[in-house]
Amino acid sequence: MDNMLFEFSDTIAGYTTKVDKEKRMFSLRTCDNREFEVRLSVNFSAQTIRNLGEPYADCAAQVFERLVPSQYLFVYGTFYPQGLGHVFEAQSICFPGCKPNEFRFEEPDWWIKQARNIADFFYKAQFLGKEIDYRNYRTMLKLSGERKGDFRQETDTISRLIYGFASTFMLTGEDRFLEAAEKGTVYLREHMRFYDTDENIVYWYHGIDIKGDSETKIFASEFGDDYDAIPMYEQIYALAGPTQTYRVNGDPAIMRDIKMTMDLFERFFLDKKNEGYFSHLDPVTLDPRSDSLGRNKARKNWNSVGDHAPAYLINLWLATGEEKYKDFLTYCADCIVKYFPDYEHSPFVQERFFEDWSHDKDWGWQKNRAVIGHNLKIAWNLMRIHSIAPKDEYVKLARKIAEIMPKYGMDRQRAGWYDVMERELRPGEESYRFAWHDRKAWWQQEQSILAYQILYGILKDPEYLRLARESAAFYNAFFPDHDDGAVYFNVLNTGMPYLVGNERLKGSHSMSGYHSIELAYLGQTYTNCLHTKQPLELYFKPVVNGFGDSVLRVQPDILPALCLKISDVWIDNSPWKNFDPEKLTVSLPNLTYRPKVKVRLVPV
Repeated sequence: MDNMLFEFSDTIAGYTTKVDKEKRMFSLRTCDNREFEVRLSVNFSAQTIRNLGEPYADCAAQVFERLVPSQYLFVYGTFYPQGLGHVFEAQSICFPGCKPNEFRFEEPDWWIKQARNIADFFYKAQFLGKEIDYRNYRTMLKLSGERKGDFRQETDTISRLIYGFASTFMLTGEDRFLEAAEKGTVYLREHMRFYDTDENIVYWYHGIDIKGDSETKIFASEFGDDYDAIPMYEQIYALAGPTQTYRVNGDPAIMRDIKMTMDLFERFFLDKKNEGYFSHLDPVTLDPRSDSLGRNKARKNWNSVGDHAPAYLINLWLATGEEKYKDFLTYCADCIVKYFPDYEHSPFVQERFFEDWSHDKDWGWQKNRAVIGHNLKIAWNLMRIHSIAPKDEYVKLARKIAEIMPKYGMDRQRAGWYDVMERELRPGEESYRFAWHDRKAWWQQEQSILAYQILYGILKDPEYLRLARESAAFYNAFFPDHDDGAVYFNVLNTGMPYLVGNERLKGSHSMSGYHSIELAYLGQTYTNCLHTKQPLELYFKPVVNGFGDSVLRVQPDILPALCLKISDVWIDNSPWKNFDPEKLTVSLPNLTYRPKVKVRLVPV
C-alpha cells in the first residue's frame, strides 16, 4: 500500500519528546523508539489515572503543563489520510501522574484502596448486603455484579475469592473480609472436600449444584479441557484461599486439609521416575496413566508443576517457615529450569509434556502455542524462590524471559501484554502470530507487573523498573471498571473494554476475586518494600491455639533477606514488644480469645 486512503483510531503509549503549544502539537516516542507527531483535536479530553472509588480527574486545562519532555502517557486518537501519509489527532489523553517519573500507582496506599474496592464489589455481589452465606454464592456474575441464574458452585472460584478476601483483610484489617474468608473456607470443607478414608487423603470436588435445600456434588471436572478427570490445577487452586486464610488465623483444621491434599499430590500425581507432576488423574482409580483420560493420559503441563508456588506453596512456607515446603518449592523450580526452556526452537517456554518430558505440541487448544502470562509467571516465581534458595540458574532464566518477552509478548505501541501466541514461525512469516486475537486479559497484565516489579526490586536494573511502570500504567488506565466496579476481564489492544460473551462477566470459571487482589496485595508489597521504601502495615487474627508454636510469621512475601524489619506491633491497638524485627516474627500472647495483630514493616 503506497499511501493510506482511510482513517482509523488507535492508542499510542509513549514518552513526550517535543511540544509546540502554539500549533497544539507534541511528539511521542514509543518504548521501541518510534516517533509519532500528535495534534490535539478541537474537543480533546485529558485525565489523570484514577483508582477505583475515585471521581474522574479532568486535567484538560493543564494539558500543556503536563506535556513536558519524558512524560509517559496514553493517547487515543484518529489517523487521517493526508498527502502520501497521515496525521494523528488526539481525542483523549491519560496521564499516569502529574509529572515525569511520577506514577500514581506508586502512592503508599494505592493498591490497598484498589484491593478494598474489588473485595467490596464481590462482597456485595455474592452476599447482597445480607449475612455471609456461601449457599447463595454464584460462580457467574454479570458485568454489574448481578448474579446469573446458575446454581453451579465451582470449588476453585470460591477458593480464589477466599484468597481475595483474606488478602484484603491483611491489607486493611476490616473484619468483614476475614469473616468472608473464614466462612468460605469452612464452606469448602463441609461441601467441596472429599476425605478418602481408605487412602487417608483429601481431594476436592469440581463443584456442587444447588437446588432448593439439596445439593449434587460434581466430582470429576466438567470443564471442557479436563472433562471426566481430576485435574491437578483444580486441586492446587482449591488450596489457594484456605492457605492465605491460614496465614491470617493459624487454624489447625485448615492445615490438616492442606497436608492431606498435599499427600494426594505426592502419592498419586508425582512422577517418581521422571520427575514432575502429572496433570490429571482418573477419578475412580487415581491413575494418571489410565486410558480413560484420553488426551490427558500421562501428561504434564505448566499448571501441574508451576502453579504450586504462586497458588498456595509460597504462602504455606511464609506461614510456617518449614524446610520441607522450601524443598518442594525448589523441586518445582528445578523442574521448570530443567525442562521448560526451548530457546533453540522458540522465544517462548514449552508448556505441555508427555510423561518423559518430550514435548506435546498437539494437545487440545494449546497445540504449539505459548501463554504470555505463563512465561512471565515463571520469571516472577523464580525470583521469589531465589530469595530463600539462591541458584544462578533461577536468575539466569528469569532474566532471559524478562529480556525476550517485551519483543514477542508486549504491545510496544499501546503497552500491555497479549494472550496466546504461536510458538514458532511458519514458512514466510517474520512476526509471531496471535493464536486467536490481540486482546489483553487482566491476569496476564498481573504477571507482567509482578515479574518486572520483583526483578527490579532484587536486581535493580532500571529497564525492569521501566517495564513494571509501563505495565502497571496500562492496567490502571484501562482495566478498572469505574462504572460497575472491580476490573474487566479483557480489553482490546487499544485498551477499550471487550464486553462480549464470557469476557463480559465479572465472575466465571476463569474469574473471581483472585488475580486482581493478588496483584493489589503483592503490588503494594513490592512497591513499598522494594522500590519506594515506604512502610507496609499488615493485619492478622490468630484463632485460639492457632499457630502451634505461638509464633506469627509476618513476612509479606518471599523477599531478599534482611530487606525488611518489624518496627512496631500492636495487639488489640496496644503496643506489643515481644517480636523479632529481623526474623519478622511475633511471639503471640497466651489468650483465651482472638486478638487482632497489626504489624508495621519498614524497608532497610
